[in-house]
Amino acid sequence: MKEAFENRHDAQTFFSINCRGNLVRLDSPKIMGILNLTPDSFSDGGKFVDEKSALVHAEKMVKEGAAIIDIGAQSTRPHAEYLNAKEEILRIGNLISKIKLEFPETLISLDTFYAEVVKFGFEEGIDIVNDISGGNYDHKMFETVGETQLPYILMHVNPTYESMHEKLIEEDVVLNINKYFSGKVLELKRFGVKDIILDPGFGFGKTVAQNHQTMDELEFVGFGKMPLLVGISRKSFIYKPLGKSPLEIIEETQRLHFKALQKGAKILRVHDVAETLKTIRDFEDSGL
Repeated sequence: MKEAFENRHDAQTFFSINCRGNLVRLDSPKIMGILNLTPDSFSDGGKFVDEKSALVHAEKMVKEGAAIIDIGAQSTRPHAEYLNAKEEILRIGNLISKIKLEFPETLISLDTFYAEVVKFGFEEGIDIVNDISGGNYDHKMFETVGETQLPYILMHVNPTYESMHEKLIEEDVVLNINKYFSGKVLELKRFGVKDIILDPGFGFGKTVAQNHQTMDELEFVGFGKMPLLVGISRKSFIYKPLGKSPLEIIEETQRLHFKALQKGAKILRVHDVAETLKTIRDFEDSGL
C-alpha cells in the first residue's frame, strides 16, 4: 500500500495552474511573498499600510525571487481587528492594478474570505484567490470563484471566524484535514472551480504537536492529487516553544521549509523571500 502511494505521489509531482489563461508550471517550487496591508498583523503590522511603502515592499520581494505576491487587507491573528468587505476594498485601493502594471509577470494572490472582495480583485487583475476560510465565512465564495475561473487556495480551518484559533481537533489531525479537503474539493468542483491548491492551515486551530505532525506527514495531505501550499512563516508554533520572537526564527523556519519541499510542497508563503529562495535552491541542488 505504501509503495503504491509513493508511486502515485511521484507520478503526480508536477502540477500547473491556469491563471487567466497563463499556464503556470509548479515543477519548480514557487515563493509567495506576503504583503500585509494591515496595521495589526503579528510581525509586520503597520509597515505597509500606505500605497508607497506597499509598492516598495512588493518590488523588494519580486527582486528577491517571489513569483507570487499575496495581498491581504485583514489580519487573521488572534484578536485581530475585524473588517467587512467594503473596508477591505478601501484598504486595498488601487494597489493590485499598480503592482500588475509595474510587474506584469508577477502573479497576484488576494487573501480574503469575502466574495465581494474577490469580485473587486478580479476586476483589478488578481490571478489567484487565497481564502483562509475554505468558503465557510461567505456562502457566495465558491460560486464567485467558479465564475472567475481563478485558481483557489483551499485552507483547512475551523468552521467559524470566532472559532478560527480554537484547538478543536480531537482525532488524528491529518485524517481530519483530509476529510475536510475531500468534502470541500467536491463542493468547489460543483461550482466549476478547476484549479485547487491545498493549504493545511498551519497555525490555525492546531496544537504545537498537531502542527508538527502535519509537517511530518505532509506527503499524505491530499494524497498528492493537488499542489500543496505551506504557510509557516513567523508562526507561533515555531517561535513560542523556543522562547523567541517571530523575527528570530529564520533558521528554524528554513529548516522546516526544506522539509516541506522534500514532502512535496509546491508553494511557500513567506515573509523572508531571499532566505527562502536560497532554501529552494539548496533543495533543488540536493537532488531530493
